[in-house]
Amino acid sequence: MKTLILAGGQGTRIREETQTKPKPMVDVGDKPLLWHIMKTYAHHGQNDFVICMGYLGHVIRDYFLDYDRATKDVTVNFGEENKVEFHRSQEEVDFSVTLADTGPSTMTGGRIKRVSRYIQDDETFMVTYGDGLSDVDISKLLAFHKSHGKIGTVTAVQPESRFGILDLDGDDKVKKFIEKPKLDGWINAGYFVFERAFLDYLTGDDCVLEQSPLERLAADGELLCYKHPGFFYAMDTFREYQELNDMWNKGTAPWKVW
Repeated sequence: MKTLILAGGQGTRIREETQTKPKPMVDVGDKPLLWHIMKTYAHHGQNDFVICMGYLGHVIRDYFLDYDRATKDVTVNFGEENKVEFHRSQEEVDFSVTLADTGPSTMTGGRIKRVSRYIQDDETFMVTYGDGLSDVDISKLLAFHKSHGKIGTVTAVQPESRFGILDLDGDDKVKKFIEKPKLDGWINAGYFVFERAFLDYLTGDDCVLEQSPLERLAADGELLCYKHPGFFYAMDTFREYQELNDMWNKGTAPWKVW
């Protein structure tokens, strides 16, 4: 099953890191954000990826084309054979990666439409953003999607408040202080599952996935929600970049399920 990762945006709110690389290539620990997302899917047996590149896409292309040389021990035998041997590493990955240039300014829906040739007839496929980390159980998500028989499934999470909440008694007496509680509503976390029929909802390069395509799919009764009560964190700002790296460096990263 193909997993499409939307990795073409400019990441303008984290310019400290995205002047020279696309946001999915910003490091968490010593690996790009994109690598962490792919490891989550691969942990559940989903390792066939299409990376929808755009802004500074050559950085993503170079990373994967040079992956063995950059991450593995290597033995170079000089002489007549001039042989280079790469050794298996502790962080071995089993990815099949299609690197697709979907244009520097193409919108999210347009990027999916551009890579539709890589999706087989009647094939179920997955889509996610290149900047959100989660411990969502991909296997359970897929089972839920298959159980309802609709065209699409979107994973929803309850966002955490950036601020502590005061529980007041009357006008001014503080009963309780609640540190960054989860809010009541649900938001789109990505981690979509679609049937190939969804491609008919997409138009050209200016098609925004989160607008007309998903709105029409919902209006047609063909979009269901998989509620994920666990961890989800999107990297939009430098503060969030620092917090994700802090989790990883402390060994407390909830998304590290592999």
